[in-house]
Amino acid sequence: MTVRLTQYAHGGGCACKIPPGELESIVKGLVRPGGDGLLIGLEDGDDAAAVRIDRDRAVVATADFFTPVVDDAYTWGRIAATNALSDVYAVGGEPLLAVNLLGWPRDVLPMELVTEVLRGGLDAADAAGCHVAGGHSVDDPEPKYGMAVTGLADPERLLRIGTGRPGSPLSLTKPLGIGVLNTRHKATGEVFPQAVAVMTTLNRDASRAALAAGATCATDVTGFGLLGHLYKLARASGVTAVVDVAAVPYVDGAREAVRDGHVSGGTRRNLAWAEPHLDAGGMDEETLLLLADAQTSGGLLVAGEVPGAPVIGELVAADGPALLLR
Repeated sequence: MTVRLTQYAHGGGCACKIPPGELESIVKGLVRPGGDGLLIGLEDGDDAAAVRIDRDRAVVATADFFTPVVDDAYTWGRIAATNALSDVYAVGGEPLLAVNLLGWPRDVLPMELVTEVLRGGLDAADAAGCHVAGGHSVDDPEPKYGMAVTGLADPERLLRIGTGRPGSPLSLTKPLGIGVLNTRHKATGEVFPQAVAVMTTLNRDASRAALAAGATCATDVTGFGLLGHLYKLARASGVTAVVDVAAVPYVDGAREAVRDGHVSGGTRRNLAWAEPHLDAGGMDEETLLLLADAQTSGGLLVAGEVPGAPVIGELVAADGPALLLR
C-alpha cells in the first residue's frame, strides 16, 4: 500500500505555521524579566532560548514540529528532525539531546509508518551527534512530527537576531524555493530530490563557520520566508536590510513551480506581512513570492561573511523601510 502522507494534512512543513503577525499578537505581553541567567528569551523572536549555567556554558532549548512535507515517511522524519536541530545551530549551539514529538491518526494511517518517521528522525540526530531519548505522542487527526532539542553553547559566542550592525554583509547558506517545490509535490506527487537534499542538510557546518568568522547575528530561514525572517532581524537590530535580488540563490525548479501556481497560503501571508516594511524596488510578483517563500529546514541568514555562502546583501543604517530590494 502506497500512502501519500501530504494528503492527510491541510498544510505542509513550515508553511503550516501560524502567520507571523498573528503569532506576535498572541505572545505580546508574555515577555517576563529573565534575570541575569536568561541570555536569549522571547523579546526578539530568536530561534531558541539560552540560559547561562556557568561561566563557560549555556543551555540552549527549542522545539519544532510540523505536518508532512513529503509523502515518504522516513524522509519526512529526517527533514523534521533536521529542521528542529537547526534552531540550536541558529543561535550558535551544538545539539546534545532530543526527544520526539509525535501526533498520529492511529485509526487512519498504518502504525508501521510511525516507525519509519521515527527512524528518519533518529538518523538525522545521529548525523548531528545528538542523543534521542523518548518523547511524547498523541492520537491526532493530522500526522505531526518534530523534536524538542537541548544543546550547549558558549555564552560569550551566541548568534542572536538583534545584534546586526550597519556595514555587515548578509550571507545565506541554503538556496530558497523549498516551499514552492513542496507545494508542487503535495499537489502532483512529483518528487524533487534537490529539495530533499537541501532540507536534510544540517546547518551545523554553517553555524560553526559563522562563529569562526566572528559573526554575532544570525537566524534560520524557515516558515516566514527570507523576507519575514530578515524583517525580524532588521527590526530587532535597528537597521535597514538591503537585498541584492540577483545574488539570491534558488533550488532548481523553484521559478517554474511559482509560474505554475504552486504557492502556499503561508507564503502569501508572509509577503502580506512584510510588504508594509518593504521597498520592493519594482520587483515582479514572482520574485517577491520566492523571497517570501515559506521554507522548511532552510539555511542560516548570517550578518557576516560565511565561507562558501553567497552574500545576498548588507545591513545599513536605518533609513525608511526596514527592507530594500535592489
